[in-house]
Amino acid sequence: MADQTIDDEVIKRSSTYQEFLAEREEIMKHKWLCSESAGHDIGFDTALVDWTINHRSEWKKKRKKSA
Repeated sequence: MADQTIDDEVIKRSSTYQEFLAEREEIMKHKWLCSESAGHDIGFDTALVDWTINHRSEWKKKRKKSA
């Protein structure tokens, strides 16, 4: 069980996991804004697809510049 805890901590500190968390946060913000505009919850899948198509590449460029 201790090995699993160590593995979990390594994963949580990894740059890949941190990038995932940052991207997920952006998608959730996008979902909230689009849902407010639409007047109803658009759902995660719709927000994910829309954000990926319309915003992901620019977000990644900005993120890479600031790193």
